[in-house]
Amino acid sequence: MILDFSSWWGGLSTIAQIYWIVAIPATLFFVIQLIMTFIGTDADLDSGGGVDAHFDADGGMGFHFMTLKNMIAFFAIFGWTGLALVDSGAGIFLVVFLSTFAGILMMVVMASLYYFMSKLQSSGTLKLENAIGQVGEVYISIPAKKGGSGQVTIKVQGSIRTLEAMTDELEDIKSGVLVEVEDIISDRYLLVRRNR
Repeated sequence: MILDFSSWWGGLSTIAQIYWIVAIPATLFFVIQLIMTFIGTDADLDSGGGVDAHFDADGGMGFHFMTLKNMIAFFAIFGWTGLALVDSGAGIFLVVFLSTFAGILMMVVMASLYYFMSKLQSSGTLKLENAIGQVGEVYISIPAKKGGSGQVTIKVQGSIRTLEAMTDELEDIKSGVLVEVEDIISDRYLLVRRNR
């Protein structure tokens, strides 16, 4: 078997040998990366300061072209496209040009996929302004005339939350009463009134 491999390898052109040397490890890394992505361990590497974190250090989820994932994809597609072209009898210039183009195209596709997938994620950051106009229920009584704070249970950004609230009303708002959010005070408290 080793003799078969040696004779096969020796029968290849130099350009074919180069493309095989690129294609096999890149494909192996690509498969490992794909498995890691599906089982979820891939995210730990990226958020923990892995190689992608070095390239993506601007802190946003913009369009990131030069990442480890994209480079692996580039070399895998580059290698296999080059081998297909060499096998078809294309000239060296055409092989190098088209395999490079295919690799870059793959990088653009992957960067676009990650970019658009990141746009589907929500940040999870609560913006109190989204509660204005919403109706909730008093959980802990709210003292009158902003004499202190109580709590209301209210649906904000798709989930039910218990938030600190104050009121301008002349009487305390007791637990269980429905209230409507009018404004935000000091970026911390909901200003509420009885729901009419």
